[in-house]
Amino acid sequence: MTVLEIKPLTTAQLNAAVDLDQVCFGGLWTRSGYERELNSPNSQLLVLEAKNSLNQQPFGCNSAVVMPQNPLAEGLPNALVGLGCYWSILEEAHITILAVHPNYQNQGLGQFLLYALLKDAKQRQLEWATLEVKPSNHAALSLYQKFDFIPAGRRRGYYQDTGEDALILWRKGLQQPEFEQTLQKRYEQIVSRLTRQGWQLFSYL
Repeated sequence: MTVLEIKPLTTAQLNAAVDLDQVCFGGLWTRSGYERELNSPNSQLLVLEAKNSLNQQPFGCNSAVVMPQNPLAEGLPNALVGLGCYWSILEEAHITILAVHPNYQNQGLGQFLLYALLKDAKQRQLEWATLEVKPSNHAALSLYQKFDFIPAGRRRGYYQDTGEDALILWRKGLQQPEFEQTLQKRYEQIVSRLTRQGWQLFSYL
């Protein structure tokens, strides 16, 4: 059975995180950069780890859905398939990274990562979330819209690789009841979708 576990990045996973960064971004952060993030009290790094397991029952998980093995992960060792990070700045969660390995995209893993980052930010009593995204990244824009992010500005020529501007997106009201309802609704949709894709979910949240 294939397990998808979301949890904070550990020191033992630093090399795997750098490898995933290289695949997704071409080397956005170095290993020392990830070490700094890991050691910063204002940074939260979460990873999605795919595990092949027959009977593992990770300790402390809040949710589990039994499902058949995911064909994409069949035969693979434990591997990081997703990575997310945000910085806690006063009352703001500034999302800096949201990445899913290309072999695992279009399954709902990005939604699971974003859900986990926002839920963690809510638990830390942060009030709003922000991020930058390329206007041409329609898949990412669609994802953020699902969580009610709205445009708040633009950074001219922000992306050096393409010269594109960055859209600044903003999501307020993380401590409001409607946000908890949005999280719950999205979580149910995520579980349903990932179940159909063949994952067993575990979360530290």
